[in-house]
Amino acid sequence: MATLLVNSGKAVVTNRILGNGTVPSYVAWGTGTGTTAATDTTLFTEVTPRVSGTATQQTTSVTNDTYQVVGTQTAGTSETITNAGLFDASTSGNLFVKGDFTGVPLNSGDSIQFTFKVQFS
Repeated sequence: MATLLVNSGKAVVTNRILGNGTVPSYVAWGTGTGTTAATDTTLFTEVTPRVSGTATQQTTSVTNDTYQVVGTQTAGTSETITNAGLFDASTSGNLFVKGDFTGVPLNSGDSIQFTFKVQFS
């Protein structure tokens, strides 16, 4: 299992520091297989629609060193979720952080609450 601030996510950070771009707070999930890599720009077989999560600053080691987004996705059909990520837009946009995991089978109407934490240390 891998969870990474991907290369395009690093570009999102520097863009935000310069006062440009949008906040990466759109939660998405996918059903494909693979291992997350720094060069990824998409999820493995993304299932839409994305949902807008709630973004906050958290303290992990020092005050406000962690960016956190919490969002809940609901399955429209029976599917097995294998990866999830944050984007800076509700469609298209830039992938910020991505994680892959052992498949979670869902029935239509089931939901998963994702909590993404990116600590800057």
